[in-house]
Amino acid sequence: MMTNSLISTKPDVVAQFSTNKALSVNAHTNTDVNKINNRFPASLPKPWLAQWNDDLEQKTPLARIEWTMENLPSQFVLSSSFGIQSAVMLHMMTQVDANIPVLLTDTGHLFPETYQFIEALAERLKLNLHVFSAVESAAWQLAKYGEQWAQDDEALKQYNRKNKVEPLERGLSELNCGTWFSGVRRQQTTHRQGLPVVSILRGRFKVHPIIDWSNKDVHQYLTKHDLPYHPLWEQGYVSVGDVHSTKPLTLGMDESETRFGAGQRECGLHTDGDGI
Repeated sequence: MMTNSLISTKPDVVAQFSTNKALSVNAHTNTDVNKINNRFPASLPKPWLAQWNDDLEQKTPLARIEWTMENLPSQFVLSSSFGIQSAVMLHMMTQVDANIPVLLTDTGHLFPETYQFIEALAERLKLNLHVFSAVESAAWQLAKYGEQWAQDDEALKQYNRKNKVEPLERGLSELNCGTWFSGVRRQQTTHRQGLPVVSILRGRFKVHPIIDWSNKDVHQYLTKHDLPYHPLWEQGYVSVGDVHSTKPLTLGMDESETRFGAGQRECGLHTDGDGI
């Protein structure tokens, strides 16, 4: 079994991480419970991250996962949207750690096919699935705020924060996560083109094992391991999120137009912020 401590030649990082985490917990009791806290020490030398990423860029996704589990702090968690190509990371990670917690944020507005996909993959891969949702149910929010996703940028930001960012952060905290894995790829959005293999986001290490994979790489992996795309792939969907903000790719459309009408595609989960 791989060790879960930081590199032994850098013990000061362990001490800083532990001290900062404790201070954050104390500070959190004196702030708004909805505020997202940064727990990682801001003094982490940037050259370390740069060197790590220079080395990791040359490694395979599996080697990146193994390096992470040997050198970065546990608990390790995989976040998944159970989107079009999510079977890749779910399969890859569970081959390394069959019991890794898989964190899903359920907005209450997912496609029926997405819930079916979740059930199928959870059973097939024996996933250690943890589902987190907003404090207020989808129906309650609709009655209270209306269709925030269809109002304006500020309303959409609030919707994303309540239904995606806050449940994710709550889940990572309850799972005592020190490092989380994500299957985002540079080919997906403009923002993601600039993402490294490993970064620090909202106080935790965040690792992207397949960040440099193309759609062809994804297809080859799914085919090799007899894994499915999301059921809506066959209906022309190239990205799947909430029912109200997702549509299939049709002739003359750019892929970016399939989510939020070509508006802001980053909901805040993978950015250093709290929404769009």
